[in-house]
Amino acid sequence: MKNSIRADFHMHTNFSYDCLVKPEDLVAKAQKVGLGLIAVTDHNSIDGALAARLVGAIPVIIGEEIKSTEGEITGLFLEEYIPPGLSPLDTVKRIKEQGALVSIPHPFTGMGRSSISRSTVESLLPYVDIIERFNARTSSKGLNNEAEQFALSKGIPSTAVSDSHTLNELGRTYTLLPELAVSPQSFMLCLKEAEYELHAAGFFVHIYSTLNKFRRRFRGWN
Repeated sequence: MKNSIRADFHMHTNFSYDCLVKPEDLVAKAQKVGLGLIAVTDHNSIDGALAARLVGAIPVIIGEEIKSTEGEITGLFLEEYIPPGLSPLDTVKRIKEQGALVSIPHPFTGMGRSSISRSTVESLLPYVDIIERFNARTSSKGLNNEAEQFALSKGIPSTAVSDSHTLNELGRTYTLLPELAVSPQSFMLCLKEAEYELHAAGFFVHIYSTLNKFRRRFRGWN
């Protein structure tokens, strides 16, 4: 098979406010379901990604889903934490200063997901490396199709991701790569030949995320 590396570039650990999954459990599950490369992209933190990398079972890309003033932007292959609350332009510039890649997560979806608008993405195009063409947590097939068509029309490489906040979401949606990509340069080359396995996560996964927020708030979950 040409594309044999199953990879997922958007997932969360308990370093995100809406997830309770420990980094070591995330890595174990990823390995169990056959993922050979993952990016851990916690909300406004790289600590979960660093902890997952220390497990050592599979390669882990250091990522962060950063809340800008106009929506979320993901950095991949980061070396340092980027704070939330910056403008979209300042956020992508901070990512690029590290030699990292800019990915637009669940674009144009809205519905409380802190998604960045089409007009803002258009303004950032010189800095954008990747579009999530399929996010398993996006409830509308039409919105995923819109993201895919946008990526194709702009000639921007794209990914299919789980955006998992629970262990059961891992291993159903992923990007297939021809080889292991452990640098930004090899990653972008591999995406040119990527294939995709697509399975929507369903509506109820968002309920779990909401419950996780309440558990952390009212029970002091760590």
